[in-house]
Amino acid sequence: MFTCHVVITFSLILDRNVSTIRKFKAIIWSTLTSISKNKNEQIILETLKIANSALKLKNLKLNSLLEITNAINNNFSREQLLKIFEFVLRNQLNIGRLLFYTKDDDWEKSIAHGLQPGCPLPDLETELIEILEVQEVSRNSEKYFGQFDVIIPILHKNEPLAYLLAGDINEDLIDNTKTRHIPFIQTLANIITVSIENKRLFKENIHRAGMKREMELASDMQNMLFPSKLPDNENVEMAAYHKPHQDVGGDYYDFIQLSDNEIAFCMADVSGKGVSAALLMSNFQANLRALFQQQTSLTELIQELNVKVLNSAMGEKFITIFIAKYNYVTRVLQYVNAGQNPPLLVANNTTSALSTGCPGLGMLDELPSIREGVVILDPGSVITCYTDGVTELENSREREFGESKLELILLDTQNEPVKSINENIVKLLRTHKGQMPYVDDIALLTTRFK
Repeated sequence: MFTCHVVITFSLILDRNVSTIRKFKAIIWSTLTSISKNKNEQIILETLKIANSALKLKNLKLNSLLEITNAINNNFSREQLLKIFEFVLRNQLNIGRLLFYTKDDDWEKSIAHGLQPGCPLPDLETELIEILEVQEVSRNSEKYFGQFDVIIPILHKNEPLAYLLAGDINEDLIDNTKTRHIPFIQTLANIITVSIENKRLFKENIHRAGMKREMELASDMQNMLFPSKLPDNENVEMAAYHKPHQDVGGDYYDFIQLSDNEIAFCMADVSGKGVSAALLMSNFQANLRALFQQQTSLTELIQELNVKVLNSAMGEKFITIFIAKYNYVTRVLQYVNAGQNPPLLVANNTTSALSTGCPGLGMLDELPSIREGVVILDPGSVITCYTDGVTELENSREREFGESKLELILLDTQNEPVKSINENIVKLLRTHKGQMPYVDDIALLTTRFK
């Protein structure tokens, strides 16, 4: 424009002819029109270029979302999803530095790319765990945060599931504004994290369902160990109660008819709980029934069972057991108590504990001595065998149910049917514990000798 004015001024000085002035005016108008036209075209081109760049970015983001969504719908593995996520961030969004923490049982680095050599990484437990919203990081931040532009936490009910740290974000790709890119990165991170978490929960549910089924089968198998029917005849009346702390437990009772005139019964308890205790007990029951014959003495039986338990448990567990033989004709009860809670004998309105015996099985390579107890039972005598889950059951004040309370119940109910005696004990146990949970297996075996 400045050049045009110089030309006009110079021309007017040289030639003041009107026609010449008109010619120069026409030239000036033409020049101005051309300049204006070119400027508009340039603005239009710049606008189209920006629109095209924005469209390209939107298409890129849309394709990235579709790619990840298809992978999720096609049930890609956790590792495959992480690879796609990393590819999108690195190759399509051109993010130079990535650190992606995910949580399974423990925190782990699922993606680590472009990190500065020798630069320390953030400590999850003391630094990242406090970040509950997207946080931009200054380039001048101290230590490791200086190599990242943003920290993105992925939360569920304010509990962190993952953390994404991104740095060296390509600003040209996002129209020179990093903050426009961060919400999309956050969206991708949330989608991937939720998908991975869903996979983890799905596997966990499958595992839990499988474990539940295994426990149910183990419980069914354990229930098969208990006698399906207990005697109730002119000689004895017997009833039992069993409540495992878990689906399966380590308590065991049994009844064996040795001959027409002789029976055997026992109450045993494996140290520990759960499937391992139940498996050891099933093995123990098989050995006991295989070894116990009419002519077998209780001392010989206990010695043999001690060896079997040592071989099966390899010193890691032990078994306590009360085992007895009773003869209908002589009314003699022989027994050995190998570390088990002493059964209570109620006769003539008095109680006594059957404690004679030896240490528990599997505790020692060789039992030092085994003593057999012998009792002649009066008609109407009642013996209640029980495990420590009965007497050691605590209430909210941490007071145990105790043996003395059990004795009082047995004295009060000694003339009732043995099933009712067990039911009364269980009822008082529930009252005693109140809202407190059962913390051990409970087993009762009550016998009246007629």
